[in-house]
Parts: sequence; C-alpha cells; structure tokens
Amino acid sequence: MLFFFHFQNNSITTTEIHIDSDKIPAEFHGYRIVQLSDLHSKSFGKDQRLLLEKVDESKPDLIVFTGDLIDSKNYDEEASLLLMQELVKRAPVYFVTGNHEWWAGTFSSLEEKLGDLGVVVMRNTAAEITRGNQSVRILGVDDPAISPHEDKEELTRGIEQALANAPDENAFTILLSHRPEWLALYSVYPIDLVFSGHAHGGQVRLPFIGGLVAPNQGMLPTYTAGTYTMNETTMIVNRGLGNSIIPLRVFNRPEMIEMKLNSVKNE
Repeated sequence: MLFFFHFQNNSITTTEIHIDSDKIPAEFHGYRIVQLSDLHSKSFGKDQRLLLEKVDESKPDLIVFTGDLIDSKNYDEEASLLLMQELVKRAPVYFVTGNHEWWAGTFSSLEEKLGDLGVVVMRNTAAEITRGNQSVRILGVDDPAISPHEDKEELTRGIEQALANAPDENAFTILLSHRPEWLALYSVYPIDLVFSGHAHGGQVRLPFIGGLVAPNQGMLPTYTAGTYTMNETTMIVNRGLGNSIIPLRVFNRPEMIEMKLNSVKNE
C-alpha cells in the first residue's frame, strides 16, 4: 500500500493533447505548449530533477503555469522558485495566480521574485506571441480569490480588462485562468483555448465516474481533467502536480500536459 500511494502521488504522467484550428497561423503548426499547475510547493526529486526531465522530453516552445505554485497552509517558496528558475532556461514561462497565492497573503513578494527570474506574471493582461511573421495572443487573469467574495464579477472584470488590451481581436486566443468551473463564462468571449487547473483531477478518480470531489464544484464535479468544449471555446483542465488539504491522490497521478497546436491552414 505504501508503494502504491507513493507511486500515485509522485510518478508524473504526460498527457498529450492536439488542438486543430483554422485560426492557428501556419507558422504555429506543431507549436508545443507545456502546461503545469497546482504544484503546492511539492518537490519531484532533488532540485525538481524528475519534473524537469519530463519537461525536457516535450521540448516546449512555451510553458504556462496556471496557479497554486505555492501552498498557503504549508508555505515554502524554495522548491517552487527553483522550478521556475529552471523552466525559464527552457522556454518562455507565463504564470497566473491561483487561490493559494492570494490566501497566503505574500503574493507581492512572490510576484517580484518571479519577475526577477524572468517569469511573465499575467494579471488581467494580454501579450502577443510571435513566430516568424505571425502571432497568437495570450491572456492571463488573476484568480478571483484576490477578492474576499471570490465571485464571478471579479473574474469577468479580469477577462474584460485583459481583452481590452489584447492586440488583434481576430487572432487565435489563449486564456490562462486557474478555475475550470467558469467555462460557461469563458465561452461568452472570443477565446479559443483555455488552460486551467484547481480541481486536482477530482483527487480520487474511479472508472466510469471520474473525479470524486473538487474545490468550488463539490462532489462528483463536472470539470476535473481533460478537454471540454462549449460554443467555440475549448478548455483544458490539468490534474495538477501537488496536494493541499487532501494529502493523497488515488488513480490520479501528477500530470503535465503537452499541447500541440495544429494549423488546418498548413494541411
């Protein structure tokens, strides 16, 4: 049993997902995005070696981290910042906050340290990613835990603020947002692809049932892992890497997502 639980909580799996779209520029055909989420200050081997080896296998063009880099109840920046320090050597890294960044009450300091490392911290902002002479746009929003109410209005303001500053409204658009339960909100906007986390895969996963419990979704949650589509928006939910309140994963190994963009124009 000890070996089983150790394996379930420490053996990282890579999930490969392809997105095909005629909005993806031809220059971005084959573009690889690695998504990491919900580390909660966990270490995978000495100096994060095991996790970094997984990242290296994917040869990413871009790395996105969708919140809860640290854990508010067991706060330890060292393992988290060490990971980011190494990731920026491999590809550009874009980061958005999760609820634990705000619950910890120390994000101003953490944000400064991430910036010093070269991480792009996105706070209701937009950026253009260019390859050759073509580009896609990426938006990043603060987790609504920045507000005491953690409400839909806070997230809506963040999305609209990011879009207001986004170049080229017709471009293929990626959103980084920690929480998956707001897919219906994301799908209202001109957003093609969402990366999220937060649900920890439902913590315990059972055949034919899926995840059993997730924050802000309760028992038998809808959005826990994989791909979901609503209107013209596709959302990817990362099962995450670490644990927080519930200390164990069962049939739900830590996950890294490798996303490959395929331009239909290139075919």
